[in-house]
Amino acid sequence: MSSKDIPPLFEHNHADEPVFLPGNMLESARIQKSLPPVVVPDGCLLDFDGELVDFLVANGKAKLEPSWPCFHTRLYRWTVNETVYGIIGGTVGASFAVLVAEELFALGCRALVTISSAGLIAEQFQAPLFLLIEQALRDEGTSYHYLPPERYALAASPLLEAVDRRLNVAGLQCIRGKSWTTDAPFRETQKLISARRDEGIISVEMEAAALLAMGTALNKPVICFAHITNSMATRDDDFEKGGDDGHETALRVCALALSALLEHN
Repeated sequence: MSSKDIPPLFEHNHADEPVFLPGNMLESARIQKSLPPVVVPDGCLLDFDGELVDFLVANGKAKLEPSWPCFHTRLYRWTVNETVYGIIGGTVGASFAVLVAEELFALGCRALVTISSAGLIAEQFQAPLFLLIEQALRDEGTSYHYLPPERYALAASPLLEAVDRRLNVAGLQCIRGKSWTTDAPFRETQKLISARRDEGIISVEMEAAALLAMGTALNKPVICFAHITNSMATRDDDFEKGGDDGHETALRVCALALSALLEHN
C-alpha cells in the first residue's frame, strides 16, 4: 500500500508537537473580547446534554463566569460543600468535547469529569444507571489524533479506583465496564449492536474514547461517566433520567468523582 492509500486518520506522528495551541487561541480570544485573565476551577465537568447546567442555573446553584474566553461555550461556577467546580454544557461529540477539554486544561483545570447520555447495549442491565467507563471502543476519529491505533482507549486504573472507592463510601450505585464511542449514532445496526454486546460492551455514547485518549496523551486526569438512559429509542420510556432527582444524583456522582481526582492528584 502506497502512502497515498493510507487513510489520513493513521498518518499522525504522535511524537510531533502541535502548532495550534489552546492557550494561544484563548489568549487571542480574550484580547479580542476585552476580557480579564481567568483561571478556571481545579475540577471541571463537561455535561454533554446541558441538562445539568440548566438545572443548576434554574435553581440558582451555578453562576456564569463572564471572563471565560471560549467562542463556543459558557463556563459556570458551581459550589459543592464550599468547593467550586467548573461546568460546561452542550459539548456533544468527540471533537467538540476534546476542544473544550483542552481549553479547560490550558486555563488551570487539574481534573476533568465528563457525563453523557448513553444507550444501553448489554442485556443484563436496565436503564437508567450510571457506568464508570474503564475502556472505550475507538469507533470515532478524534482519538486517533492523540494516540496510535488500538481498539480501546483506557482510563487510568488508579483514577478509576479512587473514584470507585469514593462512590462506594457514599452509597451510590455505579457499574464499571466498557463503552462504545461512535461518531454516527444513527448508523448503529442490529448486527453491529449484537457484536458489541458479545464483546462485553455495556453502553454506546459519542465522546469517551476521545477524552480518555486525550487524557493519556496529555497526562491529564480524565474520568468519563455514561448515564445510560435509553435503549436507542426502542422503548416508550426511553431517555427518562428521573427528573430533578436524576439530575441531583448525576451531579452528586460527578462532584464526588471530581473530589476524588483532585485528592488523588
